[in-house]
Amino acid sequence: MAEQKDRAAQIAAYMASEGPLTPFNGEVPPSPEWFTRTVAVQPESAFVDVEGARIHYLRWGDRTKPGLLLVHGNAAHAYWWSFIAPYLALDYNVAAMDFSGMGDSDWRKNYSAEVFAKEQLAVCEAAGMFAHSEPPVIVAHSFGGFITMLTGAQYGDRLAGTVIVDSPVNPPGRPGGPPHRTFKPHRVYPGMAQALSRFRLMPPQGCENLYIVDWVARHSLKKVAQENGRTGFTWKFDPFIWQDFSIGDTASRLKATKCRIGIFRGAESILMPPEIGEYMFNLLGRAAPVVTIPEARHHVMLDQPLAFVSALNALLADWNHSVPNRRV
Repeated sequence: MAEQKDRAAQIAAYMASEGPLTPFNGEVPPSPEWFTRTVAVQPESAFVDVEGARIHYLRWGDRTKPGLLLVHGNAAHAYWWSFIAPYLALDYNVAAMDFSGMGDSDWRKNYSAEVFAKEQLAVCEAAGMFAHSEPPVIVAHSFGGFITMLTGAQYGDRLAGTVIVDSPVNPPGRPGGPPHRTFKPHRVYPGMAQALSRFRLMPPQGCENLYIVDWVARHSLKKVAQENGRTGFTWKFDPFIWQDFSIGDTASRLKATKCRIGIFRGAESILMPPEIGEYMFNLLGRAAPVVTIPEARHHVMLDQPLAFVSALNALLADWNHSVPNRRV
């Protein structure tokens, strides 16, 4: 009981923390050659209409190859995958999407997990993934993983598999869900440097790869006109998404997944410690892999991008040459 209270206090403090601000000061941190090379690969940028909203996505690779959809977390966007997707596009038709209310997609008056799931399928369709004889795989991080649990439960018979990345399904009695939020319009910053200085990862964490944080931060901002007629910068995501949103019963959805499923977690993730991985492993009948990425926190692909690519490629290669032993 004391251990459970300590864990609850730790998570509450973590979720309430403002976290460290990124020390960009208007300068782009140096990046390694592999990163510069991969983000230089220009993807196709396109939109698909889903229930009255234009949904933006990026696409890399050959449309004749099997489909792989990459899905971001809360308040994030498709460019979180820009330095991951080119590696995967060697073998797959890869797309990364923006949920409505995030990235370059339209905002909605109301949001629901069911509509987000339809957006995933619509992007797969628009990117040509359902035209292939092999169904697509969805790889989704954090909030996107919770949506993909619903997609796998409702539409898994149309998918080859789902990979859920650091999206914790908590056992009864363990604190979970989003932190308390005050809903208000975004601030408009007079310049890019001021906006970048306020960017932080949510849930808050440090990240040694500041060149990656800088990349996702810059693509999280958009130009807007200020009252004085000058151009300012503000965040792309809708700050009111969570006002009337419910994530639903993630445990039931996880168990009801109708296709292959794999779980990834960061070894240092405070949201998904080993016991949560074990709990999800049990929910899946102890017959689906739980893969731990060393030296990674919650934002796995920012902390350890190349290790993430290697682990994902290994899992997908195994799925291509093995028979599932979990009942679906």
